[in-house]
Amino acid sequence: MNFTSDIVGFGASLALLISYQGYLRYRLKQNPGYTVQHVNNLVRSAWVEEIMRRRDGILAVQTLRNSMMAAVFLASTAVLLIIGVLTLSEQGDKLRTTWQALDVFGAASSRLWLTKMLLLLVDLLFAFFSFAMAIRLFHHVGYMINAPQDGNLVAASPAHVGAHLNRAGRFYSIGMRAYYYTVPLLLWLFGPHFMLAGTVALVVSLHFLDRTPRLPASDS
Repeated sequence: MNFTSDIVGFGASLALLISYQGYLRYRLKQNPGYTVQHVNNLVRSAWVEEIMRRRDGILAVQTLRNSMMAAVFLASTAVLLIIGVLTLSEQGDKLRTTWQALDVFGAASSRLWLTKMLLLLVDLLFAFFSFAMAIRLFHHVGYMINAPQDGNLVAASPAHVGAHLNRAGRFYSIGMRAYYYTVPLLLWLFGPHFMLAGTVALVVSLHFLDRTPRLPASDS
């Protein structure tokens, strides 16, 4: 079997995603407020300081509960998708000929099909782990943000609580990234050219999703 097209397609897609992440890091060094993720970190830290200053436990619990419910839903969805991928891997011989009907450049091989399934499974497992860690940290922040602010208890300081909350948000963002990366991996089942096209579309979409919205110009 000639796997050149699939290897080249996978390598090109991976290079595009890595290049985009490098581009984001470069823009962040020039402008720290370039990405939505960085702005969210600042907002979460300011929110923690305000909540702990006002001692508004009800608002804190409600907000953290909403974030935790979103993470729970996405983690549960990842488990269902993992089960679906395992089911597809068992039926590879039946589905491979149908799914690869449009695969003009790729190789039709059961070993390659299982490799694609394995990569998709690893991506979904990574998403589940990230959302599970986000749930864990959101849960801890719920206790920390309502703890009495004792000068001897460093873990109860707003800066420490804000760092934990931002860490939870970071895991949540990583889980969403893993979900996004399932798009080219799924399209790879239909052929390497579909995967490459899906990766280009994904990078273009992320370019707009990651950027901080521009404020409208004020009228002079």
